[in-house]
Amino acid sequence: MAAASEAGAADARAARPAGAEGGHGKPFTPEKAREIIMSLQRPAVFCNMVYDWPARHWTAQYLAGVLQGKQIRFRMGLKSTDTVPQFEPACGYVDATVEEFLAWNSDQSDLCGPFKDHSHSKFWAYADYKYFVSLFEDKTDVFQDVMWSDFGFPGRNGQESTLWIGSLGANTPCHLDSYGCNLVFQVQGRKRWHLFPPEDMPFLYPTRIPYEESSVFSKVNVVNPDFKCFPQFQKARRHVVTLRPGQVLFVPRHWWHYVESIDPVTVSINSWIELEEDHLARVEEAITRMLVCALKTAENPHNTRAWLNPTEVEEISHEVNCHYLNGAVCAFLDHSRMSKAVKIQALRTPGENGKEIEHAYSQNIATAALEQATASPFGPDLVPVTPGSGEPPSERGGIFEDELGNKHEGHLGKVSPAKRQQERIKTGNVMAEQPSSHSPRAPQTVSTDDLLDCLVNPQVTRLVAQLLIRGKSL
Repeated sequence: MAAASEAGAADARAARPAGAEGGHGKPFTPEKAREIIMSLQRPAVFCNMVYDWPARHWTAQYLAGVLQGKQIRFRMGLKSTDTVPQFEPACGYVDATVEEFLAWNSDQSDLCGPFKDHSHSKFWAYADYKYFVSLFEDKTDVFQDVMWSDFGFPGRNGQESTLWIGSLGANTPCHLDSYGCNLVFQVQGRKRWHLFPPEDMPFLYPTRIPYEESSVFSKVNVVNPDFKCFPQFQKARRHVVTLRPGQVLFVPRHWWHYVESIDPVTVSINSWIELEEDHLARVEEAITRMLVCALKTAENPHNTRAWLNPTEVEEISHEVNCHYLNGAVCAFLDHSRMSKAVKIQALRTPGENGKEIEHAYSQNIATAALEQATASPFGPDLVPVTPGSGEPPSERGGIFEDELGNKHEGHLGKVSPAKRQQERIKTGNVMAEQPSSHSPRAPQTVSTDDLLDCLVNPQVTRLVAQLLIRGKSL
């Protein structure tokens, strides 16, 4: 393993531009890259920042050799043109080696392999959210192949990263991450990212079902939307970028994103960067977890699979959730007290007037903001992700074409019987007839999920968290 890693590093060094020895010659210093990441409020693509990373050579074929027969879990999704998002509880799962995945992906697997029940023509496979710490538990030297220190985060490497391996069509449903911002390094193949700004949340119909900590999902299939069910989505401002090998995408806090693999094999590495706002977000997440688990468990105590994402493997008892909430509140208050003490200490510098220092500090912040607004960091090595110029996807059938030139026919407006029935119930038209003006109005049915959509809407949990913290601070 060490020899393979050293060989990859040697290849990377050979590919460096002249004058780039020791990491010099990169378009941004670590300090400047971090400054951009911490201040930029829109997605952007960093170029020419990872040419000397050994992880640049982490193709799926290379990883198959590194993992040496270790099985990992692949999520299996249907290659479908349905208007309903394909959430994780609806997917199948296969435990297989990367080598077996590659054989299946090239149609070379036999009928008795781990993918035997999943035809390559009908399914895609995605090994997602694979944390390096558990994946390479006996090969920790590979952590050093990922060098987030180049982006201004010294000491951050593969140990704080996750690995993603997918086939053509593999995708992540549209969602936002409650915590931090995101850096994504594309290693092999291309991925298309559909991004939407935080302020477009009402147009994306947020939901916490399925439940996954720190993920707020959209009810909309953003690549095949049903505008009749979700008319406000037409107001959402889509930003589209195709991320290519050697590029790093920066996803700011709370930007919605749907990600799809558009090449036969894709490999990505990402790391979530912690932010100051995460302390409050963890309280909000604890409130959400407690409400979702309480209501959904009471509704059906024996079937968590229907609403809980498979990635949520921790115990979800009420006692555990109470402990989780108390821990989040205490951590927030401890952090607030510590931050306040540091600020007070800074304002009490000997020989200075506290008010003058505070005024100067405010002036410096305003000056820095003005300088940032007038000096754009964008250029050939930092490309902003701009709103998509094309028309939104068609709501109804027709032919659409992917970037490989493959054409697909689909009835994009197809609605399942269950969804049709749900729509009738929503409109009070269970018998598919308009009620007469003289007959009593059919009762509206409110489901547990309808209630949860209101109770754990991110705007509501933010308010509840603030009230809870305010009460504990008094």
